[in-house]
Amino acid sequence: MTPSTSDADATGTAPGSHIERSHYPQASTLEDLQRNLAAVQARITAACQRVGRDPASVRLLPVSKTMDEARIRLSYAAGCRQWGENKVQEAHRKWQAMADLADVRWSVIGHLQTNKAKLVARFATEFQALDSLRLAQALDQHLRAQGRVLDVFVQVNTSGEASKYGLPPQDVAAFLQALPAFPALRVRGLMTLALLSPETARVRQCFIGLRTLRDQLRASAPAGLCLDGLSMGMSGDFEIAIEEGATVVRVGQAIFGARALPDSHYWPNEPAEPAHQN
Repeated sequence: MTPSTSDADATGTAPGSHIERSHYPQASTLEDLQRNLAAVQARITAACQRVGRDPASVRLLPVSKTMDEARIRLSYAAGCRQWGENKVQEAHRKWQAMADLADVRWSVIGHLQTNKAKLVARFATEFQALDSLRLAQALDQHLRAQGRVLDVFVQVNTSGEASKYGLPPQDVAAFLQALPAFPALRVRGLMTLALLSPETARVRQCFIGLRTLRDQLRASAPAGLCLDGLSMGMSGDFEIAIEEGATVVRVGQAIFGARALPDSHYWPNEPAEPAHQN
């Protein structure tokens, strides 16, 4: 697949830009969710067709953060079988409340403090924000105690913003070399959060940077580490991410509807984190 830049870059904004899609109607019924999921999937298909990719090569990860159990169960009825959550305690509560849904998977996609690794090891099937060896060690220890393994993506800060978590690109190679020491972690690829900007070219560069880094690292990565996955792109920019090679897109608001309040409203006692537009 050879990614290509869309015609929208000539004007600086794209059909999926942060500005144009900053508002999404609330999905409160099964029909709403079915319609939104179909619309997102159609956008995924169209983005793949623009660059000659198979739409089946892109996994849609619905982001259910801040959504209540009733809304998530509606999305299950609409066909969702995996959800992404930013806060591990919130995700753990939902996992417990919906234990009757035996065929679902929970992906933790937000920054994780080491002292909460035990919770992730208990229930999550995927963790997309691995960015320190201390955290890798804690996860591995708790996972082995549980007799479990965990798919992980290494988070990379491709925008260079101090407000974002993730490893600097130049540190990723050495980080990967250390990961075979933690056999309960199954590396599946790299993850990034793009710059939140209406300037498509700047957003696109974050995705190009992650893909380029992944391609460079493949030759030197330790045996057994899979770098095929690129988790990048959210509600406002996932089409651009797909054009640049994303294999996982994390989409919340385009499915569930816009969140009227900032993250700090939902988690007032948590340390401040960078703004997300899942």
